[in-house]
Amino acid sequence: MVRGLLWILAAILLGGIVHLSTVLAMPQAAKQDAYSRLAPLTPVNAMAPLAATQAGAEIMPFMDPAFATAVCRYDLSSGPLKLIAPVSQAYTSVTFYTRRSVAFYAINDRAAGRRTIELDLMTAAQHAQVPEDEEVTAADRLIIESPTTMGLIVLRALAAEPSLMPMTRQALAASTCRIQAQ
Repeated sequence: MVRGLLWILAAILLGGIVHLSTVLAMPQAAKQDAYSRLAPLTPVNAMAPLAATQAGAEIMPFMDPAFATAVCRYDLSSGPLKLIAPVSQAYTSVTFYTRRSVAFYAINDRAAGRRTIELDLMTAAQHAQVPEDEEVTAADRLIIESPTTMGLIVLRALAAEPSLMPMTRQALAASTCRIQAQ
């Protein structure tokens, strides 16, 4: 009786270990991650608006049709990146992802507190080389450190009503994502 319970416990433990290791390995083994799906549609270090969401034909899973979306695939190997995104009337958010789709920073228009979201994205090594200017405070210049040199910046803007979608898309079209001149 006890021996049978030990076998059952061992089987449950082994099943749990296999399940956990499979779940943790899936992001590394996935061939169609967000970066790979967006590679043919978006240039590197430039903001590209995504097409309107069609039911059943979304570029990325769980895309909301009430949001206009633009994406910047970044590569920081040639220098830091400057992102400027005007906010829409309803709501605007910017989310940063590594090459393996791990979110490492997000900001929205309410947190930015301005008419535009403006920030610098760089690696830790590039940030260490930035000279400290006593006149420029952290509130004046938002610097985000990327854990990887490649990744995605996803900009989303809400169209509160379907008739406001063209204006929301226009706000996203005015956003820029480019390497800073050194």
